[in-house]
Amino acid sequence: MVKKAGDCGYIHVYTGNGKGKTTAALGLAFRAMGRGKRSYIAQFMKGQEYGEVCAAEMVSSYITIEQFGEKEPCHTCGAPTEESIKLAQNGLKAAHNAMLSGNFDIIILDEINVAHYYKLLATQDILDFMSSKPYACELILTGRYAADEIMQAADLVTDMVEIKHYFNKGILARDGIER
Repeated sequence: MVKKAGDCGYIHVYTGNGKGKTTAALGLAFRAMGRGKRSYIAQFMKGQEYGEVCAAEMVSSYITIEQFGEKEPCHTCGAPTEESIKLAQNGLKAAHNAMLSGNFDIIILDEINVAHYYKLLATQDILDFMSSKPYACELILTGRYAADEIMQAADLVTDMVEIKHYFNKGILARDGIER
């Protein structure tokens, strides 16, 4: 079945090692807000204060962000903690409820690909989420390490390629720019 651009939503995946995956998703939410659309953003593996969380509070009638990560950055070596797994699973459930509520036009699963890569979420759970997307809802999944199965199930895949990054010179994440 061919989808008509005006009446359906698509599934996007923003992945790759380059900067800009979350920023692209937030830009889409901001653009949608300009057209009166509402976005729900579930941030996986993020529990710290990011600028977008503060900004969303200013436009809360259009953009809702919930975080499902520990306050300290998730340890990415070894087995994931039970707490990290529980937070990620709660995030997927909350995003699913938001998506099916009919209150949002766009659902963004920020860093879900990374959560999957670190085994906080199962591939099948994400694919099931994707297949339960209402017809008119736009769904965006961000994060490096997107699994092939997830990319195959998407309608649009963008691979952010790093050419050069100041992080490699020791510049850490800056407030208002990377966080």
